[in-house]
Amino acid sequence: MNLNNLLKRIPIKETHGDLNREISEIVFDSRKAVPDSVYVAIRGAVADGHQFIGSAIEKGAVAVICEQFPEHLSEKIVYIEVGDTSRVLGHIASDFYGNPSEKINLFGVTGTNGKTSVATLLFEIFEHLGFRPALISTVENRIGDRVIPTTHTTPDVLTINRILADAVAEGCEYAFMEVSSHGIVQNRTEGLHFRIAGFTNLTHDHLDYHKTFENYLKAKKRFFDELPQTSIAITNIDDRNGKVMLQNTKATKKTYALKTLADYHGKVIEDDFNGMLLNFNGKEFWTTLTGRFNASNLLLAYATTVEFGFDPEEVLTAMSKLRRVRGRFETIKSPSGIYFVVDYAHTPDALENVLDTINEIRTKNERLITVFGCGGNRDHSKRPEMGQIATRKSTLAIITSDNPRDEAPEAIIKEIEVGVEPQYYSKYTVIPDRREAIKMAIKFAEPKDIILVAGKGHETYQEICGIKHHFDDKEVIHELLQIMGK
Repeated sequence: MNLNNLLKRIPIKETHGDLNREISEIVFDSRKAVPDSVYVAIRGAVADGHQFIGSAIEKGAVAVICEQFPEHLSEKIVYIEVGDTSRVLGHIASDFYGNPSEKINLFGVTGTNGKTSVATLLFEIFEHLGFRPALISTVENRIGDRVIPTTHTTPDVLTINRILADAVAEGCEYAFMEVSSHGIVQNRTEGLHFRIAGFTNLTHDHLDYHKTFENYLKAKKRFFDELPQTSIAITNIDDRNGKVMLQNTKATKKTYALKTLADYHGKVIEDDFNGMLLNFNGKEFWTTLTGRFNASNLLLAYATTVEFGFDPEEVLTAMSKLRRVRGRFETIKSPSGIYFVVDYAHTPDALENVLDTINEIRTKNERLITVFGCGGNRDHSKRPEMGQIATRKSTLAIITSDNPRDEAPEAIIKEIEVGVEPQYYSKYTVIPDRREAIKMAIKFAEPKDIILVAGKGHETYQEICGIKHHFDDKEVIHELLQIMGK
């Protein structure tokens, strides 16, 4: 693409050099610069891209977009000064890849919990409706049945546009994407056109990054504030922050709820480990998914599909065929009759939702054993909360490691223990080794007891001291059941 065309929508402060030249690629990581590429220097949380302009030029970059010109300018290089390079990156990425988000029906979902579930459920609904959709999620990125590796909840804006451009080229009409608060703040969704945006809920999370809950709320809200009139915003008004998301949006406003009157209202009629009988806007259907939180996720998926113009009856038929999302309330029943629930719940709200769901289903004759921990290098404030919730709502809580990352597992566990109330001291034990913790739960359990293994869900690794070791909760459960003969 010609550099002049790439910059046609960008407010430029100053230029140096001839803008009339062809560009082969856009990069914001100097190590990925190639001949005839344009390097965008972004000021990140860890490093300032302006420090690596020289390195990008050495690798072949012929144009540099920056917020401040370097001290020495090469006559062979084009320099473009702008106000905010991270915002500019989104717009030139969209133009470079042919503005694919305007050629596909793009849905984005944000919120603390439920993003992966909603995006994946919608992907599967549209497969059942006969389409070949695209998915950009924590678990995987997909174009139809083709899987693309993923590293972040919201990839960088170049990767997003590349995936969407490939999806458009392969005939996809719909794409479903998770939108994280980090992605919003870091402008990874800049320049994208969302046909529909959804909000699930907001609870304490990522305060290690956002510092305050107000900042976290503002990050989510910005996603809706920046939607155009042509978009639709669908928000959960069972959550007190649901209406806040709609305060300044130009988009058409729609609501959904299980407890409150809304445009899309849902009700759980029956609920057990095998699934739920639900009523959405007066129409009943059965799903193999379990739990009130899943009913809410399904309701947002239903509302989105109907807002895309599909017949409600046809949508519910497709939804009745849905499978459980990997690592989200996945159930295993051992030969001896012990029930296991493997769930990604790693926030206080998510853990409480899963425990409430299990407690609503069980008859109280069975014991509920919860194995959980908290991630290292993350929000410390949620650790005591999770300790309080797990010990209050379980028969026995086994506190263990999640992904300790660069922190000592024992230090994380001590912070979790702070939240345990004195009357529940006898209801928990500490086993830092996660495999041993699961083993102890199985050893303690009797037929019909329920073991919740929470925090990792779909993840197949444990990150310890910056190194990822293979660890899959479901795999470990099956191995231990076989060894222990249960």
